[in-house]
Amino acid sequence: MSDQTPYPNSAPELPPLRILIVEDDPMMQLGLEQSLEDYPQFTIVGQATDGYLGVEAALKLKPDVVVMDIGLPRMDGIEATKKIKEALPDVRIVMLTSHTTENEVIAALSSGADAYCIKGTNVDRLIAAIAAAQEGATYLDPQIARRVIDHLKPPSPAASITGQLSQRELEVLKLMVEGKSNPEIAAVLYLSPNTVKTHIRGIMNKLAVDDRVQAAVVALRSGLV
Repeated sequence: MSDQTPYPNSAPELPPLRILIVEDDPMMQLGLEQSLEDYPQFTIVGQATDGYLGVEAALKLKPDVVVMDIGLPRMDGIEATKKIKEALPDVRIVMLTSHTTENEVIAALSSGADAYCIKGTNVDRLIAAIAAAQEGATYLDPQIARRVIDHLKPPSPAASITGQLSQRELEVLKLMVEGKSNPEIAAVLYLSPNTVKTHIRGIMNKLAVDDRVQAAVVALRSGLV
């Protein structure tokens, strides 16, 4: 993963977080640990190499965030996510995987995953996913968003959306569809992070959606972006 971010070694919206990594590839484990430890807010509290051990570690360590692969020995990441969420519903789980089929994405989200990232993504996307999960939202990698559109909100005409949203809200929505984090949107539009949060809340209220992923899906299905 690249370590080029618009906020080097900083994740300004995030509180201190304890992170558990569940990944069976030693090189991926090492890369994740090194990338995340560059951020002073993050503490890696443990690592596990299969789903069964991942569940055990989560129950013992009670991390704030679990970064989870899907293709794990003994117990896959989807089943491990389900078990962790049943026992610790407040733990945020970020899938980081090479699995990209529609069924796998839907199964992961249905099991309780809060975010879904593709391996090979740059670190700022992963940070955005962690930030969204921590805020109680759902993050879906832009590479796979279109694959799950039919399972979410029904289509809305573009004219309907443009009539509901202000020009600034439309600009924010387009950047959300691109997978940009709140700090990135703030930087592009020369706004404060709090102003961006306010616009996003307004967008979700006007589109009658529960999180930023559904807002992005509505925009994609409407042909707005």
